[in-house]
Order: sequence, then C-alpha cells, then structure tokens
Amino acid sequence: MNNQKFIRLLIGCLVIVAMMKYFFSPSSNKDTSHKTHQIIQGGKFWASQRVPQPNLVHIQQDPVKKEHKDNTEVQPEKKEKIQSNQEESEPGIPDDTHTDSLKIVHLDLKGAAPKVKYLEQIFPLLSSLGANGILLEYEDMFPYEGELSILKSSFAYSPEDIEEMKSLAKRHTLELIPLVQVFGHMEFVLKHEKYFKLREVETFPNSLNSLAPGSLDLVQDMLTQVMKKHPEAKWFHIGADEVRGLGESDDSKRWLEANNKDTGKLFLNHVTSVGRFITKLNQGIKLILWDDMLRKVSSDTIKESGLRDIASPMIWNYIPNMDVKEIGSYIQKYEQAGFKGVWFASAFKGASGIDQRWTPINHHLKNHLQWQKVIESMPQYKSVRFQGIALTGWQRYEHHTVLCELLPVAIPSLAVCLQTLKYGSFDAKAQKEAQRFLGCQVELSKNECKGASFPGSDVYEMVQKVHNNLESSVKKITESYHVKGSFSKYHRKHNFANPRNLAFFKNELKKLMDEWDSFLLTFRQSMVAIFYPNTLEEWMEENVNEHIERLHEMVVDVERIIKLNGQPKEDPSKKR
Repeated sequence: MNNQKFIRLLIGCLVIVAMMKYFFSPSSNKDTSHKTHQIIQGGKFWASQRVPQPNLVHIQQDPVKKEHKDNTEVQPEKKEKIQSNQEESEPGIPDDTHTDSLKIVHLDLKGAAPKVKYLEQIFPLLSSLGANGILLEYEDMFPYEGELSILKSSFAYSPEDIEEMKSLAKRHTLELIPLVQVFGHMEFVLKHEKYFKLREVETFPNSLNSLAPGSLDLVQDMLTQVMKKHPEAKWFHIGADEVRGLGESDDSKRWLEANNKDTGKLFLNHVTSVGRFITKLNQGIKLILWDDMLRKVSSDTIKESGLRDIASPMIWNYIPNMDVKEIGSYIQKYEQAGFKGVWFASAFKGASGIDQRWTPINHHLKNHLQWQKVIESMPQYKSVRFQGIALTGWQRYEHHTVLCELLPVAIPSLAVCLQTLKYGSFDAKAQKEAQRFLGCQVELSKNECKGASFPGSDVYEMVQKVHNNLESSVKKITESYHVKGSFSKYHRKHNFANPRNLAFFKNELKKLMDEWDSFLLTFRQSMVAIFYPNTLEEWMEENVNEHIERLHEMVVDVERIIKLNGQPKEDPSKKR
C-alpha cells in the first residue's frame, strides 16, 4: 500500500515537472517570436530598410506610391538620422568612396519655365522613372536682388518658390544641382546696357570679358546670391560652354600676346578662379562644367591649372549617331589631366531643331543607346570614375532664340530615355514600365504616346493637334477650288467677287474658325496652369497666331464682300 502511494506521488511529480517545462520553455517562445518578427518585417532586407510594419492598405498600393508614403511617415528623429547617413553615402556627392552614379534631369529655365505647382506633379514622376537629381539652370528665373535685380525676369521665381522646389526635391530624393553660367552664354546678363563694357566682343552679348574690371565681381555676386539660397548643395554647375569670341577683346589680345597666345590657359584661369571662389563659400562642394572648351586644351595645361582638384567635366553630345570612340578619347584625355571623375550629358528634348515643336522620341532614344555604350565602357578607365549623366532638356539654343519643345511635350521622350538608362536598352520590360508610369501606349513608329495621363498630358495632346492639324487645315481650305478661283488676294483687295462662288465655302470657313477658337480657349487654360503668361504669348505667336489670324481675316472679308452683291470693282482712275 505504501509502495503504491509512493509510485503515485512519483508519477505526479514527473507530470508536474513535464508540464512546467512545456509551458515555461524559453526556446519555444523565442522561436515563435522570431518567426513572427520575420513575417512582419519581411526578413533581414526589409528590416534593414526600416520599413514600417505592412498592413492591408500598404499591400494594395502601387509600390512606387507606397515608397513615397513610407518616406513621409518616418518619425522626425529617425528621418534626421537617415538623412545624415545619406549625406555620407549618397551617390555622386563629394564622397569619393561611393561608386554609384546620378541620373540628373536638366530643367532649362531660359524659356517656358514651369510654375512650381507643375513641378510638384512632375518631381514624383521623375523619381519613379529612375531620376535621382535635378539640374536647375536658372538663367533669368532666379530672384536676384540689389544691383543684380535687373537680371531677373518679370516672372522670376520668388525666394519662397525656391524653398518649395528644394523641399519637393528632398521629398522625392532628387539631388538639386544649381547651374549658373559664368563665362559663355551670359546673354541674359550682357544684354543689359549696364554690362556692355564687360562683353568679350563689344557688339555681341554672348561671352564675358574675364579680364575687364568688374567681371569677376559680377560673377561672384551672382554666385553668392544663388549659393545663399542653396547652402545644402553638394554639386554646383558653372556652365562655361561655348565661350564665343574668346580672345577677341583688347584685354584678351594683350594677355595672349604676353602668354604665348594660349587661349586655353585664358579660359582655365577664369573658370579656376571662379571655382576656387565657390569652394571658399562652401567647403566640400564639388563643381561641374561643360567640357567643350577643354577639348582643344592639352591635358598638361589642364593639370597645371588646378581645375582637376575642384571640378569635373561634363562631356556632352546630343546626336543620335554619336561617335562612342570620340567620347572615349575625351575621357582618356581628362583622365590624363588628373580629373577623378567625369559626367556625361545626353538630351531628351531641345536638341533636334532650333524651333522644334514636337519631340522626336527615336532621335533621343538613339542618343541614349550610344551613351549607354560609353557608360558600359567605363571600367577600362582605372583612375577616373563615372559620376552621373544629365539628361538635358533645352528650352532655347540660347537666350535670344525661339522656344524649343515645351516640357510636357517631351515627358514621353524623357520616360523612354530614363528607362533606357535603367535597363540598358529600350526593351519590352523598359517599354512596359515607361507606359505604366505615363499611362499611355508608347508608339515609337508614330512618335507618340497614345492615351497619355501623366501631368501635363492635356497640353501634350493639344500641342499634338496644333502640330498635326492647324496649318494643314487652314492650307486645305485656302487651296480649295472656289477660294483659289474666286477669293484671291486680288479679289479681297478690290472687294470683287461673285457671292454665289463665296457661298460654296463660307460656312465651312466659319465652322473651321469657330472650332479652332473654341479649342484654343481650352488650350490657353491648360497652358496657364503650367506656364507663366509670357510663355503662352510667345508660343501662340510662334505656332498659332499666323494661321488663326488668317482664318479670321478671311471670314471678315467673305462676309463683307458677299454683302456687295457682286458689284463692279472700283475703278482706280475714278479716285483721281
């Protein structure tokens, strides 16, 4: 009996111990917790990205939109820390230990500068398409102050606009790089009588006489004002391309006589001096300049100037059949000159015709396919690295020339070019992604984006209609049988025509005029939502007014002459 009790007690103790091990085992809880954590965080990759725990709303969202939303939801303390980390390792910045490159979209503000509210719509699209920077060529759109206020356009951005642009760029992870011309293409400065004395060629406003008293002070004042608005800038572009007439001023001729006629050194002295001034304003900033003026300068002369220590050349070429070997020779030369990095510049618009109205996508696609070959060749250069590529979008060839394609018109081209750089070619995958972001069917053979829904697509489609139909529709009616035969310039001048013949086309003419008038009313509304009034006025004058005014004049004349009931033309001799 006692043995049975002892056995029962022993069994009871064993059961209690087993239950305690089962319920209180640390390994069981740890394993379960770890697995749950992995499911919530998505493993080590997502955990390292500090992505918030997903919920059903996030799962249903487009991944690009989700990324932007997640960025805005990060707590301020954490966001500050992430930004600090980015400053240490962000691609293309002065940290030479990083090997990634930037894809910069160039906004040329010397014409048709978009309103900030349009940039608010466009910046997230650019980021989604693969861009990670903006090259902002201010020209006369910067709000210069004091003595320099004469330089700014009447529609120049305000200081508040610039702060908003900086905020938008930061929000969408776009490196903002200011561009201010300091030598060539200074027409927007030198057109003013106040600065005539600083011209390299007295009768032309293109280039600065770098040796004239006051020239360096002018440039430094401009740079100081822009730098104050961009103290956080990691890169600064000083332009310096196409210095027309360099060496033609009396000052330059005297200098050249004393310095072995070395025009290259004359150029380098100025840009190096400007560069050193900027690096004193902002220690650690890196400079970029267009490379064309360096192409004929020896690598030894470049090396001696010290430019290599403060700047990187941006090699530019915008043609479809770009010579890759020629670009390679420039890279090799700049490597020999001691530059640690090089930039490239392609074009997505504004480089296929001085008055181009409709962007030829294939033209720019071919240019980027050639640049892709150059990018792929970069590993062969051991001491110089590829820092990034600027996809230029020229709005004018220079300050005094006509507008090229409007920005919304070139968005499909930009999307195609960015995706080409992302995938190495414009294959089916690249095309599918471009179409997803644009909301349209890209048809390269027809040079159009059919059914577009990107920001500004209404302007895109209306410009397409003007481009394809306005001039042709007016030409069609003016060359019709009865207009040519009974409503010539002579008939209209002398108020002499048969009302029966005019009746054959009068209603059609009036209908065409009314349709275009109605269409253009909507077009104007869409344009002023994106651009300032001066852009609308100029674009209409260059592309529309001639044809619309012709229609209106014809309608007025046909109504007047019909009322004369076919009476004889006036006899000039009776007026004497």
